[in-house]
Amino acid sequence: MIDLLQITNDPAFAQRCDALPGMRLWVDLERMGKTERQAGMNTFISAHHLDDVQAIKAVLCHSRLMVRVNPLHAGTQAEVDAVLVRGADMLMLPMFTSAEQLAAFCQIVAGRVPVVALLETAGALDSVDQWAGTPGLAEVFVGLNDLHLSLGCSFMFEPLVMGHLDTVAGVARQHGRRFGFGGIARLDEGLLPGRDVLGEHVRLGSNAVILSRTFHRSDAPLSFEAEIEALRHAERALSLRSDAQQQADRQRVVARVRQLAQDLSRVRHAAS
Repeated sequence: MIDLLQITNDPAFAQRCDALPGMRLWVDLERMGKTERQAGMNTFISAHHLDDVQAIKAVLCHSRLMVRVNPLHAGTQAEVDAVLVRGADMLMLPMFTSAEQLAAFCQIVAGRVPVVALLETAGALDSVDQWAGTPGLAEVFVGLNDLHLSLGCSFMFEPLVMGHLDTVAGVARQHGRRFGFGGIARLDEGLLPGRDVLGEHVRLGSNAVILSRTFHRSDAPLSFEAEIEALRHAERALSLRSDAQQQADRQRVVARVRQLAQDLSRVRHAAS
């Protein structure tokens, strides 16, 4: 069962998530440089605060609480200590570019909780085989929003069809680390439908995916719980595909993403 990662600072919604199997709650404290990096994109910029860590942790009975902190900086030690004292079960490091930066972060955490490396820079991608075995690291999670920008791509899922995630998944497995990537929309929504994204997660042996905001929007035809149940049903069905079916689905996804990337590139060039 793939971990479904839900970003929230709403304790009531966190309780609903906690009642479902395979959920991981996520408080997002990253601020440094994020607004500038993702300017003009329809991406999530959280307004979470340190006290949200304790508030969410207090309502959880089953799910782990992951907290994304800021990139490594002079105040990382104090930030990590403050987050851990409030109950975080896992810490995520964003925007690192080298094995040395990840190692320094893991030394600060010092084994108190598992670390999730958020791979979202070209430097981190190029050096993944150098840092995937870092002591204290539990999971390699690929952040497609920033990674595709770092690689100069036009569409978020281009790194997926370029084979980069196959490489990262393989390296993570070699080092006994969990692996996850990106976000997923409701099954039949999105430029690349959630069902196709889920199929790639199953093919790659992914352990984690972020749920997009579409899962709990107010005008959705189904409840959040019903959509999660549908997602789990699709996950089980996709896991039963033959190798030939997986490859056929893969080729269809590759063609779709390449077309979307070309279309987006043309639109941007026309606008400029």
